[in-house]
Amino acid sequence: MDYTIVIEKGPTSYGAHVLELPGCVAAADTREEASTLIREAIQLYIEELRNDGLPVPQPSSTELVGA
Repeated sequence: MDYTIVIEKGPTSYGAHVLELPGCVAAADTREEASTLIREAIQLYIEELRNDGLPVPQPSSTELVGA
């Protein structure tokens, strides 16, 4: 599944989250590391939902670049 990942630059690090997966977040020193960590977090998040017998949200976000 292709979820929209939001990566934001903070004062000292980068944060990432996924709109469709509340609480699925990552933080890192670099944008690249944040991207890698959020992808791992998505996998773990979905695995936990499935283990708990909960539905996995479908991707529904639209990417807006430069808005």
